[in-house]
Amino acid sequence: MDHVRLGRTGLQVSRLCLGTMTFGLQSDEQTSFAILDRAAEAGITFIDTADVYPMGGTLEYAGRTEVIVGRWLKGRRDEFVVATKGCSRTGPRPWQEGSSRKQLTETLEDSLRRLGTDYVDLYQLHHPDPGTPIEETLSVLDDFVRAGKVRYVGCSNFQAYQVARALGHSETLRVAKFVSVQPRYNLLFRELERELLPLCAEEGLAVLPYNPLAGGMLSGKHQDGEPTADTRFTVSTVRDMYRDRYWHRDVFATVNELRAVADELGLPLVTTALSWVMANPVVTAPIIGASRPEQLDDNLRALDVELDTDTKKRLDEITYRYRLGDATR
Repeated sequence: MDHVRLGRTGLQVSRLCLGTMTFGLQSDEQTSFAILDRAAEAGITFIDTADVYPMGGTLEYAGRTEVIVGRWLKGRRDEFVVATKGCSRTGPRPWQEGSSRKQLTETLEDSLRRLGTDYVDLYQLHHPDPGTPIEETLSVLDDFVRAGKVRYVGCSNFQAYQVARALGHSETLRVAKFVSVQPRYNLLFRELERELLPLCAEEGLAVLPYNPLAGGMLSGKHQDGEPTADTRFTVSTVRDMYRDRYWHRDVFATVNELRAVADELGLPLVTTALSWVMANPVVTAPIIGASRPEQLDDNLRALDVELDTDTKKRLDEITYRYRLGDATR
């Protein structure tokens, strides 16, 4: 497993990052441990989680994923780079959401307790919070770094202008800057190629794409009609979001075209799609996930695949409409 620098930092992370949002809902603890074991055996040393995971669960589930990851990490914390996220709703009170000083301070402490550690390597804002001044948020993140509870800070689901604004405020305030972004990026969602990825390249930010397989749509297993049970397209609290993102006839037609290319290469569509994401020189470490350990195998094959120029061009051309946004539908 190759390791690469996390943006302009000196920290080395594995070329693939294991996402854990299925742990505690789609995957029970025993299965989650098996997934973590399989990833570790393959050399993955970078683990990403969040204070509200598992994805798809109600508020009562929030934090279960971190508990599972923490139990698995016991006795080997120093062997892994651990990232988590805060900002999403964690409780019923009005202040239990967002990136205020109160909320982030409390949720970080909760995350550390659940993970069984006194620090996380990367702490990320899960999404923007328009209700909190960015200066307040950056100030508390800087406090976390100075206190040694967080090594680096980053963001997820930020638009390019929001990242640029945060970087500018960090420089003015002389506080810790974002070193990474975690955006949605795959063959079926390429809008960030226009602004966010060029910004990251210019500023030296690490790019940690989530959803590189479009929530499983790029596994090729789904057919137009009713979604397969026990997938993100059927999990109660996220099914509408995932169906809105990918459950469209033009997407199914595109997947069929992509599958044909993968078949010509003699590769699973999963491997082909992930290889395409990894071929982008701005991408640091895609976040892969699974609900069963064997699902990691086709992801891991992408480490040994280098798409030639012609193949990448074909994939780019097939999916160019997704670079322009939903307006092209």
